Amino acid sequence: MTQTPISFVSPAKVNLFLAVTGRRSDGYHQLVTLMCPLTLADTITIRLTRRNITVTCTDPDVPEDETNLVCRAARLFLTRRVRDKKKRPFGVHMEITKRIPVAAGLGGGSSNAAAVLMALNRMDNTPFSRDALMAMAVKLGADVPFFIFGRPAIATGIGEILKPAAGLPSLPVILIRPPIRISTALVYQNLKLRLTKCQQRLKNTNLYSKMEWEHFRSDRITTCLCNDLESVTAVKYPMIETIKQALLAQGATGALMSGSGPTVFGLFNDEARARDAFMDLSRHQGWQVLKTRLVAGASSSGKDTGF
Repeated sequence: MTQTPISFVSPAKVNLFLAVTGRRSDGYHQLVTLMCPLTLADTITIRLTRRNITVTCTDPDVPEDETNLVCRAARLFLTRRVRDKKKRPFGVHMEITKRIPVAAGLGGGSSNAAAVLMALNRMDNTPFSRDALMAMAVKLGADVPFFIFGRPAIATGIGEILKPAAGLPSLPVILIRPPIRISTALVYQNLKLRLTKCQQRLKNTNLYSKMEWEHFRSDRITTCLCNDLESVTAVKYPMIETIKQALLAQGATGALMSGSGPTVFGLFNDEARARDAFMDLSRHQGWQVLKTRLVAGASSSGKDTGF
């Protein structure tokens, strides 16, 4: 077992499209979404201890108690290693260096939980396979398995059924997080199902019906940018549309709200134009503006190279 503290990368993600296709009897919504990691990432440093599960974070908005998803992830891993692998218990302390905006639709909490599962598995001489870790991950949240998968993917089911999506370019991305709070539960509750706008758009681009995303064509990204949840959030918060239009005016080839929001991302083909957009949009008071990049392959680097 590794006693030396280990630092693990915890990347953000964006949903390049998100279509809600139905609702299960247990309340979970079924969806089809294309998720892509970003170079923007938190860092989690893990140190093994004799007992207890503790966490600290550089962001004061992140809880440092059992309500933090990383604590639930650590407890789940440690419980399973004792029960399934008959190993002696130990404790863990986690330090989160936060760069991903909190509660922003970028998957920060889910990514942190996945990073803890993978880090503990590595430090414990890999008692669990990746499939076993992903089975644990789905108990923590629908997005958590994606971050263990670690590459662009089409997610179906509640988000836990993953297929690799090859062919995405490593485009520059501008993220804008407005000063509003979104309740994911309320967004889903107010979503009108049947044939949603995003399902219709994907059908029109021949993506949704064929389900052939393993070799995704980069020139079709902007044609399929859609998010059913945006239709709910933008009605209540017109600022979402304002930010999208601001990104497009700065030269973004497409702009969309990620996940349940409120963060909006803009995709750029030209790095110089993206840098100029970042400088201009950063002057807007109240907006948190970040520059990052799509990770087209397996995500392994912990440094945000930006552009």
